[in-house]
Amino acid sequence: MSAETAVKYVTETPQEDIDRVSAWINTEEYKEKNFARQALVINPPHACQPLGAELAAHGFEGCLPFVHGSQGCASYYRSTFNRHFREPAPAVSDSMTEDGAVFGGQNNLHEALENAYTIYKPKMMAVFTSCMPEVIGDDLTAFIKNAKNKNIVPQEYPLPYANTPSFNGSHVHGYDSMLVSILQTLTEGKKIEGRCTGKLNLIPGFDCNTGNYREYKRILKEFGIPYTLLADISDVFDSPLDGTYRPYPGGTKLDDAADSINGKVTMTVAPYASAKTFTWVKENYSGKHVALPTPFGVAKTDEFILQLSRLFNKPVPESLKEERGHAVDAMTDAHQYIHGKKFALYGDPDYLLGYISFLLEMGAKPWHILCSKGSKKFQKEAQALLDASPDGKGCTIYLSKDLWHMRSLLVTDPVDAMIGDTHGKFAARDANIPLFRFGFPIFDRVNLHRSPLIGYQGAINMLTTICNKFIEVRDETCEDKYFEMMR
Repeated sequence: MSAETAVKYVTETPQEDIDRVSAWINTEEYKEKNFARQALVINPPHACQPLGAELAAHGFEGCLPFVHGSQGCASYYRSTFNRHFREPAPAVSDSMTEDGAVFGGQNNLHEALENAYTIYKPKMMAVFTSCMPEVIGDDLTAFIKNAKNKNIVPQEYPLPYANTPSFNGSHVHGYDSMLVSILQTLTEGKKIEGRCTGKLNLIPGFDCNTGNYREYKRILKEFGIPYTLLADISDVFDSPLDGTYRPYPGGTKLDDAADSINGKVTMTVAPYASAKTFTWVKENYSGKHVALPTPFGVAKTDEFILQLSRLFNKPVPESLKEERGHAVDAMTDAHQYIHGKKFALYGDPDYLLGYISFLLEMGAKPWHILCSKGSKKFQKEAQALLDASPDGKGCTIYLSKDLWHMRSLLVTDPVDAMIGDTHGKFAARDANIPLFRFGFPIFDRVNLHRSPLIGYQGAINMLTTICNKFIEVRDETCEDKYFEMMR
């Protein structure tokens, strides 16, 4: 065969065909075809269950996340956290390969447990699965029991585990499954009749904003309410750079987590990211059990603050009343820059409900609301928020859709801006609108996870970010005669 006949020449697509298709994907006709697809997902705004499980594991003192599955999967979870927080995310894997897929992964798991326990000396390892062991049906319960029976790790060593198949659910569900397993393991045998720690157990849920955790703790400190965060990643992914590497910085102390079963109040502020955990808590924990929406904006923060006051019989601190006044003043000063603007939103259910509430308070319209793994319950709650405000009229909720669906919405029914994570930047660019990066993951900006979004200060932060960007766009695009000092 000659060299000439062996070459396969690439046929270039004519420019007119490129232009035709580029224009067509912006039409209503294409949108109908796009929304009709069923088998293909394009740029979904969610991650997989094991990633969420790893975040839950990181939230506890001395805990080493342990992936039962392939090394490549473990690298994906770690690198995602590395890029979002720009911090290390220590985790191990038992590195299942082809032989594990045929014969099962027990040998891999046992060898890796022994190595990790000996070398890294964690106080606890939290084991969770990726796709391969789930597909072949590995019995994680038996594998863990056998590991302790063989003295690979001590019988009393805390080794919570969760089945977290990547092909089902999302990072939120994996977080929930791992968290409930950790609490079940640590609290076993710790419930004492008549004992009350006097503490609040606060469950923030899947939240990758370290500033939010610190804001929760600051608010509780203002109240003088003792607390245990379940689980606390604030120091894990925002530790100081002082020349000392700490493999396990921060995290909820294991003794505090174990004693949380005797708490005075257990409160979740992420009902959708802790549904399984909170169901178990209500059946097993002492004290009162309260589920509240994530405190975004003034109204949801008011609800959070008033519940704390009622549950612990403490007056609302003057400092928090003053903060509320600052937030209301900031909203009043800036409302004209956001009032009437249309927004496209996407993300996790708890965050989405927060965005909706905040925007409606400002007289803005959460026009397109996309939740890729939302439930009918979420849809009903979101619709109730929309129905309660005149600014919710015409807004639409989309379940089980991805960001390519969102792109069709943006180009056929335009909005003024988007709110969501980094993955939406391509659709925002095509629609020529700003993207406000709240949520997870954020890869293309720095330090945003350090600025709280919850509470009165979080409302000010969101408002300031959004309004100043709109003003900046106006300055950058206006004619010279409208380029003014005062906006």
